[in-house]
Amino acid sequence: MLRISKQTKIIIGIILGLWGLITVIPFIWMIISSFKTNPEIVSMTPKFFPEKWTTNNFIELFNRLKFNVYFKNTLIITLMSFVGLFINAAAGFGFARYKFKGKELLFIMILATMMIPSQVTMIPVYLILTKLGLTNTYLGIVLPGLAGAFGIFLFRQFFSNISEEFFEAARLDGASELFIFLKIALPLSRSILAVQGVLTFIGGWNAFLWPLIIANDQKFYTLSVGLQLLQGQHGTNYALQMAGSTLMVVPIILVFIVFQKYILSGFNVSGGK
Repeated sequence: MLRISKQTKIIIGIILGLWGLITVIPFIWMIISSFKTNPEIVSMTPKFFPEKWTTNNFIELFNRLKFNVYFKNTLIITLMSFVGLFINAAAGFGFARYKFKGKELLFIMILATMMIPSQVTMIPVYLILTKLGLTNTYLGIVLPGLAGAFGIFLFRQFFSNISEEFFEAARLDGASELFIFLKIALPLSRSILAVQGVLTFIGGWNAFLWPLIIANDQKFYTLSVGLQLLQGQHGTNYALQMAGSTLMVVPIILVFIVFQKYILSGFNVSGGK
């Protein structure tokens, strides 16, 4: 077994630390710049910290540029997207623990959808939702992304590695299949739920192309769409753009910081055999 010396570990730690600092600096600069005035940002001798901290950029975003609407829409869409967590978990549990005709073929077909670019299916999905009258609705924005092959695969792999004794003991005690799923399977899959929860949050929070296609009414636009409009309408106002970008990035960073330990353990898909 290859052993790494203490000196080598220190060197690797320093290199990774410097690389991490280089990666983080643009985000720090963006957040600090959101509290500057535009003349400060475009100054020939810009300073890292603002001469006078101001929240006027955020006030203008919410009061004049409708970012309160975009923020509310993004929050609603993100929260609705979490329904997909339970759909993926239920499908993964079914593929892992139950036997039914055509199970393997159906699972392969689901996995095969991962090879199809989402852009290819946008037109048929849009036409279907139009027929159903779901354009310009939150449901129309969220519905196509509720279930996904990757989420089903992740849950299926996890539940496949859990000993059947957990579930058989519950059945002998008279527990229903729904009780087993909700009270036994889901609590055991906290790490996977955390991984999928963070991915779901990022997907919903960053939603851009599909909301732009399915919603032609500005009152259903998300933060990503609003930020793109901001760049088009106020292309030279970098202070406003930094404030808008901060609204997009900071929640994702906070969610990752809070759930990082579950994310790292969750990608190591294993059960309790």
